[in-house]
Amino acid sequence: MTPQLVSLKGTPWHPHRGFETVTYIIDGIFDHQDSNGGGGTITNGDTQWMTAGAGLLHIEAPPEQLVMSGGLFHGLQLWVNLPAKDKMMAPRYQDIRSGSVQLLTSPDGGALLRVIAGELDGHEGPGITHTPITMIHATLAPGAEVTLPWREDFNGLAYVMAGRGAVGTERRPVHLGQTAVFGAGGSLTVRADEKQDSHTPDLEVVLLGGRPIREPMAHYGPFVMNTKDELMQAFEDFQKGRLGTVPAVHGMTEEGPQEA
Repeated sequence: MTPQLVSLKGTPWHPHRGFETVTYIIDGIFDHQDSNGGGGTITNGDTQWMTAGAGLLHIEAPPEQLVMSGGLFHGLQLWVNLPAKDKMMAPRYQDIRSGSVQLLTSPDGGALLRVIAGELDGHEGPGITHTPITMIHATLAPGAEVTLPWREDFNGLAYVMAGRGAVGTERRPVHLGQTAVFGAGGSLTVRADEKQDSHTPDLEVVLLGGRPIREPMAHYGPFVMNTKDELMQAFEDFQKGRLGTVPAVHGMTEEGPQEA
């Protein structure tokens, strides 16, 4: 899983094949549409989980009025690889609203945990995944610390969306925009600094983990496959229109497809 920054300008229509895009918005509004009929608008705390599978065309952008008004926009996008057996599956779209995620708190109330996908200590999030994955958005008040049980067969990542703090029992410092990689073990520890930035009252961190697929990976532009031959086939299929067509009527600005 690789965190990607979400561009304020969004994207024109572009293709995907062989993986999933997971777009999570903390603040702001983002519109989505794809050539398979999926899409919608996500806002504060919502997630759009799009499985490209065999391929589709996709467009995503904040509403024009939000850009023109200079409104707040804060989110990220993950690229989640699919195992070889699922790379050519039919596309799928999951609209995960903020109200449907599993909400948990630490015993002292210093941390709020939103389980978006996967499982945490017996509590399951609504996101459906093809390989075992856990995705959690944690908000920690200044000085708060939380240690979460974590599957030992999972890797573990912490991406800081706001604030500053530390991770691991050795308290490695992390801040906005940084990703920490945890080592082996059955738990993850995150701590918020006592003092946060004036514009960021809390530490906001996305915790990610999954069972490694351990397959060859060939990645170029908007395609994530297992071999170079499969990449070449994906480009050929896109050029010949086999990944779908831009709908004749749609609610978003149309521009020519390009690599993402």
